[in-house]
Amino acid sequence: MSLPHAILGFLNVMPMTGYDLKTQAFDRSVAHFWPAVQPQIYRDLARLEAAGHVRSETEVQRGKPNRRVYHITPAGRTELDRWLRTTPAVPGHREPFLIQLFFGAGLTNSELTALLQAQRAGHQARLDALQAVTIPPPAPAEVRRQTLTRLTLDLGLHLERAYLNWLDDALRTVAALDPTPAPAPMTDTDA
Repeated sequence: MSLPHAILGFLNVMPMTGYDLKTQAFDRSVAHFWPAVQPQIYRDLARLEAAGHVRSETEVQRGKPNRRVYHITPAGRTELDRWLRTTPAVPGHREPFLIQLFFGAGLTNSELTALLQAQRAGHQARLDALQAVTIPPPAPAEVRRQTLTRLTLDLGLHLERAYLNWLDDALRTVAALDPTPAPAPMTDTDA
């Protein structure tokens, strides 16, 4: 239930539209560890409003479509506070690429290298994007919030650097493998 709570957290900072939540909040601050898609944001906003955790108002605009602006309610602040004090479970880790690598014995070294290099390029792009994030010096009242923001960015940087180091090791390991792909295992139907 983290996405609704992330929405409450952003609305606790300031009222926003669903579009602003996607483009100004998620995409510009937490996308490296908690990406969100627009349809899910709107579904969760509807659920949060039905639960009384947010309220919305229509902001009339001239020459543009009206905006629906969401505000956190006192009940929403209570729920956010409750959630912030709970200890989440350690998440599981799923990576399709690692399943490919795990079962990739039948691939040639060049095919494995191509998969590893594609992953390396993707993780390098993520690292570059994270390194481009600027967190301005905080105002005295914002030191605590900015420090916690910095910690989440630091983890993203560490993870991408670690992944790149592992990929470099994996590329060296694959280069040293016997170049002959393993034959497919025999099954009962092959006999």
